[in-house]
Amino acid sequence: MPRTPPALIVHEGDAEKVPLPGGGQFQLLEDSRATDGLLGANRLALPSGADGTRPHHHRLSTELFYVLGGTMEFLLDGAPTAVGAGGLVVVPPGVVHAFGASAGGPAEFFAVLTPGIERFGYFRQLGRIARGEAAWDSMDELHDTYDVHFVGGPQWR
Repeated sequence: MPRTPPALIVHEGDAEKVPLPGGGQFQLLEDSRATDGLLGANRLALPSGADGTRPHHHRLSTELFYVLGGTMEFLLDGAPTAVGAGGLVVVPPGVVHAFGASAGGPAEFFAVLTPGIERFGYFRQLGRIARGEAAWDSMDELHDTYDVHFVGGPQWR
């Protein structure tokens, strides 16, 4: 019988924070280690009009987004849609998606990836790229490691 992981609590002050330009921030909550790979979780705050990521898909995991505040703009298999606070978006494996805050104000969401993949290194690298500390092509060798497969360029809206 497989071992059941213990219950997990991550307090606000214990979560690693990765700053982004303009006041945005990743809050790294769980990187799948404590859940034996069941899930990974993070929170992302973006300033008005900021992109969270360019179009991509995951081969292995489903991603769930719960909008905590503001309005997030999503691209889901080529279709743009806006989702406000309290809205939920579930992206199955293989579905190309991108997201960012609407131009009307800052936005924030909570994301869960299941099954979980240790992905905090990916978010840290995105933070370095966003702050100008690393080049975008530094992600090239990380696609399979973090199950993030980009499709096309950064312009999606």
